[in-house]
Amino acid sequence: MVKIQRFGEWCEIEVPVHWEGYSIDYIVRTLWGAPKKQTHNMRMNRQVLTNDEPANWTNPMQAGDKLKFHFFREEDLGLIPTYYDIEVLFEDDHLLVLNKPAGMDTHPNSPEHNNTLANAAAFIMQMQGEYRSIKHIHRLDRDTTGAILFAKHALAGAILDKKLERRTIKRTYLALVHGRIAKIKGTISEPIGRDRHHPSRRRVSPGGQHAVTNYELIEYFPKQKLSLIKCRLDTGRTHQIRVHLSHIGHPLAGDILYGGKPDFPRQALHAVKLEIPHPFLEETIVCHAPFLDDPEIFKGINPYCF
Repeated sequence: MVKIQRFGEWCEIEVPVHWEGYSIDYIVRTLWGAPKKQTHNMRMNRQVLTNDEPANWTNPMQAGDKLKFHFFREEDLGLIPTYYDIEVLFEDDHLLVLNKPAGMDTHPNSPEHNNTLANAAAFIMQMQGEYRSIKHIHRLDRDTTGAILFAKHALAGAILDKKLERRTIKRTYLALVHGRIAKIKGTISEPIGRDRHHPSRRRVSPGGQHAVTNYELIEYFPKQKLSLIKCRLDTGRTHQIRVHLSHIGHPLAGDILYGGKPDFPRQALHAVKLEIPHPFLEETIVCHAPFLDDPEIFKGINPYCF
């Protein structure tokens, strides 16, 4: 276990017994996986202290030493903080997980936009007296609901980016698709590229980006002719689940863009669970996202079961 607490703009970490003998460089670069450039900037700007003295990055640490990191200095927000009634699924000094509603983009495409989840996240930060740029670690389509992870400072963002790239952040989705899926479990490994004939569509394409979707049949509803499936992503391509399920003949209900019937006002896709290895605490944060639709799309389904 790692003891960590905040003092103003600084974060203090007490070196645990199992870190004894490690250098700060090893902790930051190897244990946490911080990028080389960011580590270099921290060293050059003297953003790390050892027992309240400027840190020597190569000396071995002793158990009980106090490391301080200048994580929480003020900076330009980079967007307009805007109030929206958004459910917070988890928050500490480093992470923020929000439950995104349908009809909202994850982040703005220009500085003047203020109607996205990132604007809502910035407002939450500002109301707590935090004036820093907040970063989304992954995205959801405008009409997909569920859990999205934000980093509340630059080092947390860089570490979480790597964890996402290495697939140690686990994302679980629920979807309702047309027809009965034959296999109880399956993997769709097909490259995804742009559709030259439609500006917003993607398609399976030999020249596209590598994409892998794992799925599992949870329940079949014969009356509606819909299958409830659970999906896990090994990659994070635009519209990946929607494209892959449509490709195998089971488009998402409500997903008109990819061949689904208009059974619902949006595609029936929800990011129900996030499992996040915390960048500093050596523990995994698990977040479940309750459904937000009214009227309900995922009727009678418990989001905490997945």
